[in-house]
Amino acid sequence: MNKKKIINDPVYGFISIPTDLIFDLIEHPYFQRLRYIKQLGMTHLVYPGALHTRFHHAIGAMHLMGMAVETLRNKGHAISDDEEEAVIIAILLHDVGHGPFSHALEEMIVESISHEDISSMLMNKLNLQFGGRLTMAIDIFTGTYTREFLHQLVSSQLDMDRLDYLNRDSFFTGVSEGVISSDRIIKMLNVKDDQIVVEEKGIYSVEKFLIARRLMYWQVYLHKTVIAGEQLLAKILKRSRELVAMGETVFTTPALTHFLEKPISRESFINEEHHLEIFATLDDTDIMAAVKVWASHPDFVLAKLCRDLVGRKLYKVEITNEPPDDQLLLDLTNRAIKKHGITAHEASYFVFKDTIRNNAYNSGDGDIQILMKNGSAKNITAASDNSNLEALAKTVKKHILCFGKELI
Repeated sequence: MNKKKIINDPVYGFISIPTDLIFDLIEHPYFQRLRYIKQLGMTHLVYPGALHTRFHHAIGAMHLMGMAVETLRNKGHAISDDEEEAVIIAILLHDVGHGPFSHALEEMIVESISHEDISSMLMNKLNLQFGGRLTMAIDIFTGTYTREFLHQLVSSQLDMDRLDYLNRDSFFTGVSEGVISSDRIIKMLNVKDDQIVVEEKGIYSVEKFLIARRLMYWQVYLHKTVIAGEQLLAKILKRSRELVAMGETVFTTPALTHFLEKPISRESFINEEHHLEIFATLDDTDIMAAVKVWASHPDFVLAKLCRDLVGRKLYKVEITNEPPDDQLLLDLTNRAIKKHGITAHEASYFVFKDTIRNNAYNSGDGDIQILMKNGSAKNITAASDNSNLEALAKTVKKHILCFGKELI
């Protein structure tokens, strides 16, 4: 069989699949599942074009990794063919553990376990199926491989994951503030003392990358209407699980039933193999099939939440620097109780508060290093003359108040 396939990507053009093993991994059901998981959860409710998937993103990140390896080799850094294949596999599979709607339902399906944990578990399963050929890729992914700079290309403040998703999310949402010079940043990459560095002449491209990331968080990922859609979806799943626990009959697909019937602990998920296999069959369609059926469920709360999601009647969301006023929260809750004839607990599905955080650059957590002309390496915040970068290193925390628009 010819495995030298070419994929036509709307962001980068034609992408070649580099090796037979990588082709076989892309063909595997674990990876093909990513075609049915949206990259940006409920963002399409705001930006209608944001229907791209984790599959698109993984292929794009694979392409950028190939470019990065070529750049470093051209600068005299020895990277073997096995290392090249391994680091490409590591980035290709970095998101294979995402659940339905990506971050929108993170830890809602299985509590206390991240998609990175599940990715690692699925990679270990694939390693068994492929006779140990993913061992080096797993070591690079987990950061245990001897050459740390390869892990940094997969997971760091300036990795191929971020370089792809900023450009890709910008492309599909139409939000031009997210466009970054990924080609130039990759061409400026180098290695010093086993650490990824960016040559000094690439400093402005890195500054633009950090600013673009911050802007994309506020304009896309933490847009108040995106928050409204994702909070609504999370509340739907929470209510359905609550009804199942009360002995109510709730339609679900077999895979979703497994995770709604009883809470599965982190320990149980890790130690009992069948949980992972069932998780690997879950995607967005399981959730949306259930939501459409639940829209006519006899439980008022579940039915209304589902009808509101399907009809895009989303929560009103207010984002503030200070926590919302307790009296306002109480007044809205009482209004919900009176208007819908529900209990105070049921009203908590229609009136609640939460917090959101945005930090474009985690200073101290694998800092972006700039390779100066004199051969020394400096933290980007020290090397840059842009005072805004210091502000970008601070986590911005905001408070949100969500409530049904009918309560105004």
